[in-house]
Amino acid sequence: MKPEAGDLSVSPTAWDGGWLGAARRCASPNFGPRPEGARIDLIVIHAISLPPGVYGGPEVEQLFTNQLDWDAHPYFQQIRGMEVSAHFFIRRDGELVQFVDADARAWHAGTSCWRGRGNCNDDSIGIELEGLEGEPFVSAQYDCLTRLCASLGGRYPIAHVAGHEHIAPGRKQDPGSGFDWTRLQQDLGWADACFPQDTRPSTRMTT
Repeated sequence: MKPEAGDLSVSPTAWDGGWLGAARRCASPNFGPRPEGARIDLIVIHAISLPPGVYGGPEVEQLFTNQLDWDAHPYFQQIRGMEVSAHFFIRRDGELVQFVDADARAWHAGTSCWRGRGNCNDDSIGIELEGLEGEPFVSAQYDCLTRLCASLGGRYPIAHVAGHEHIAPGRKQDPGSGFDWTRLQQDLGWADACFPQDTRPSTRMTT
């Protein structure tokens, strides 16, 4: 469903197993094996900031590595004890951090369903953008995200890109209205069918 990566392609030597050489490695203990025969064909885009709306600190990395001080901020009491992770995290300055081997199952999607399949953690790659749902993201993040998706598309049979809000509607709202799906699609050059119907430029122009 996606076109050839063209000048966005990345050599297979850029990967060390499921670890991307361009990313800073910050290994999380929160992962497991994928089910036998899992087809990794979905990228899920999330948004996160800790505390909400505060950027640039170590808290997201601390959360994903089970090192967050739950008493450091009142908001953290709402997520106390959570053990979660994503494969990748893109900071506001465009830095790329990887927490989980992309061949493994990260804990990012929760109860979810997309393209007729439940348990999206089983066969997806989770990418967290530093941000707040509904608020804009920045060019450095889109540039990094485009390169990352292209790299993933060169290694895995990626056929779908969706937001957490799409795979868990009513439960999650990220990345939200501030995320520019048109920009991502145009930058990647991937087909409309790869993206949720309500994010496609042709759909928005006719509604």
